[in-house]
Amino acid sequence: MPIPREVVAGAGAPFRVVPGVRLVTGDGPAEISLGVLAADDLGRRVGFPLDLLMGPGGDGQTIRLSLDPDAGPADADAAERYEIDASADRIELAAPRLAGLVRALATLRQLVVAGPDGVLEVAAVHVADAPRYPWRGLSLDVVRHFVSVEQVKAVLTLMSEYKFNVLHLHLTDDQGWRIALPSRPRLTERSAQSEVGGGPGGFYTALDYAELIAFAAAREITIVPEIDMPGHVFAAQHAYGELTGSGTPVEVYAGTEVGFSHLHRDLPATAAFLADVFGDLAAMTPGDYVHLGGDEIATMPPDEYAWFVRTAHDILRAAGKRVVGWQEIAAVPLGPGSVVQYWDQREPPEPIVAAAAAGARVLLSPGARVYLDMKYDASSPVGLDWAGFTELRDAYDWEPAELVPGLPPEAILGVEAAVWTETISTRDELYYLLLPRLAAVAEVAWSLPERRCWAGFRVRVAGQAPHWQDEGLAFYRSPQVDWP
Repeated sequence: MPIPREVVAGAGAPFRVVPGVRLVTGDGPAEISLGVLAADDLGRRVGFPLDLLMGPGGDGQTIRLSLDPDAGPADADAAERYEIDASADRIELAAPRLAGLVRALATLRQLVVAGPDGVLEVAAVHVADAPRYPWRGLSLDVVRHFVSVEQVKAVLTLMSEYKFNVLHLHLTDDQGWRIALPSRPRLTERSAQSEVGGGPGGFYTALDYAELIAFAAAREITIVPEIDMPGHVFAAQHAYGELTGSGTPVEVYAGTEVGFSHLHRDLPATAAFLADVFGDLAAMTPGDYVHLGGDEIATMPPDEYAWFVRTAHDILRAAGKRVVGWQEIAAVPLGPGSVVQYWDQREPPEPIVAAAAAGARVLLSPGARVYLDMKYDASSPVGLDWAGFTELRDAYDWEPAELVPGLPPEAILGVEAAVWTETISTRDELYYLLLPRLAAVAEVAWSLPERRCWAGFRVRVAGQAPHWQDEGLAFYRSPQVDWP
């Protein structure tokens, strides 16, 4: 899971995963790093260490990782495609690029099962696979309730298991500011110690942020940071009073209402603030994308909103970044290279279609399908319901190419789930809302529509439950699935 493009069962005996199995990789620095990660991950899965070798590897029970420009489905982009061939004495994982090998390892981990005698084994099989969409993301709100570095790493590990490749970090909002920026230290000195309900908050130092980027990169996941402006800025205005109309800092905000705060174009401090904040964040972020927010502005004239979006866009483009923004930015022509993130199906789709016609790409995050903070049903102990209840089948059984009327399928960049943390304050609450729906979104984003089938998915997702239990992850036992 997600279901691959091609799976062909072999006729021979299975590969038995017993002590002495060797993991063989190339001798380049990146290949060695991947080998270390793979040996650790697979070793934890099978319960004993794997020997890691570089080079030919010799005979015996061997799992080999190799870069091969021809591996994987020939009609797919080379970035993440891969193939696996498993026989009684060898498992070959091949891909044109390292990202493909990481995705192959995620598949191999799921192929390891207990045989009739209890020994772990991998059935003889050929797998050829590649993703449908190049962007398969999760947006994680770390503002309403702060999420620690270690817990973000745990989320990244889970994302890697289901072949996600983007973590979108929602770093700022009315309730707090979660990223330390060198040019504006008061943002975290004054506005990081708050969250919904009056909790302690927290923030990421520059070293924390770099650590998360490196951890994600090792799993071929890109971190896309978001500074949400020109609305959702109460925390910024608490730190810097010159950003308010009165010149006086606002009070700490620990509520959940939105749409009441915004920056002011006519204040002398505003343009410099935008330049500092987005300039710092761009310099700290090695990935191609930075998210400028842009959502839920109810009290700002359209021309002033357009000025903010264009100003932030130009700052980020000058820093070499591509811009992502929530669907409201579609009202501001930005042209090719920008990404519009569609979330609110209550709004008319015409601006999204027009932005795509002007060269923007569209990222699909429909609230009723992939906002994983929505309750499953009325009895859910945590979650919201503004987009309705979202059961497992709701998250799975939809077609991205048919979501936005008039949007050409080639304009779709990918699918991104989101989890907002107004009601989430514990690890178990987070995973209860993520699982099993995160697996459903993974398959929507990765697998071809002709390969997806609800009847098959509900059986396969039940098979994930023992792994989640072994990892101590809370999950929702949907009545739509026959859980073991």
